[in-house]
Amino acid sequence: MDAKAKKTALRGITYGLYIVGTKDENGTANAFAGNWLTQTSFNPPLVAVAVKVGTRSQEQIAKSGVFSVNILETGQKDMVTAFFKSLEPEGNKLAGYEFYTEETGCPIFKDALSFFECKVVEKVEKGDHYIYVGEVINAGVHREGDPLTLKETGFYYGG
Repeated sequence: MDAKAKKTALRGITYGLYIVGTKDENGTANAFAGNWLTQTSFNPPLVAVAVKVGTRSQEQIAKSGVFSVNILETGQKDMVTAFFKSLEPEGNKLAGYEFYTEETGCPIFKDALSFFECKVVEKVEKGDHYIYVGEVINAGVHREGDPLTLKETGFYYGG
């Protein structure tokens, strides 16, 4: 296989860029920037998210069985970039961004366009990421707008 062609082809897959919220066994909030996310079913409403094996976030989802997804708005590159590294909460803020919690106890960011919360119903362990399938159990909209995409940031995933 031509490695360059493979990389170019895989980078042609379109992605959004989201903040995925998690929590530990004490309810302490955590979040990471995620881009591999898709809806897999309408009824029940299911989504799949890929999470890198061995990360704090992956371990928290495995233990808690829940996660949140925050849909960011076009132009929020700085916000999502802040979640590419490990963070510790400061009160009700992560990376300086205010959050609150609802059904799952995972962070919901006030600056996000919208959010949904999921209960894990399936886990697939393959490669260097786990795929968690979550049933959407709560959702909300903060405001209307266009979602942030990976392409707009100039970042790449795949290859």
